[in-house]
Amino acid sequence: MFSKIDHLGIAVPDLDAALVLYEGGFALRVHHREILEDQGVEAVALEIGETTIELLRPIRDDSPIARFLADKGAGMHHIAYAVDDIEGALARLKAEGVRLVDETPRIGLAGSRIAFLHPKSTFGVLSELVQRG
Repeated sequence: MFSKIDHLGIAVPDLDAALVLYEGGFALRVHHREILEDQGVEAVALEIGETTIELLRPIRDDSPIARFLADKGAGMHHIAYAVDDIEGALARLKAEGVRLVDETPRIGLAGSRIAFLHPKSTFGVLSELVQRG
């Protein structure tokens, strides 16, 4: 069902400060930057091999990333798995008793289709499914 790890999501309070490390110190290349109004975040995707590091900064105080930062501080937010058929993957996972945050996919970074799985069903790890166009 999962073909690879698509990306790792990291919550940060300041994208520019985070980029000093990730782009400068780690020498990762930014390949996409976008504001996702409906999710209340600005995201930067950095390439690392066949996967991506996604830095996430809240743009609103009521966004999930803002709440995460307030509760836990900066750090690992989620792991995302690539899928070829997101609707099929969601149906299969739901049938197996996995609690879904998103019953239907929504639009994510760079036009991808995404859906989240509840961390209570995945041993405390917020997991995301990603279907690239």
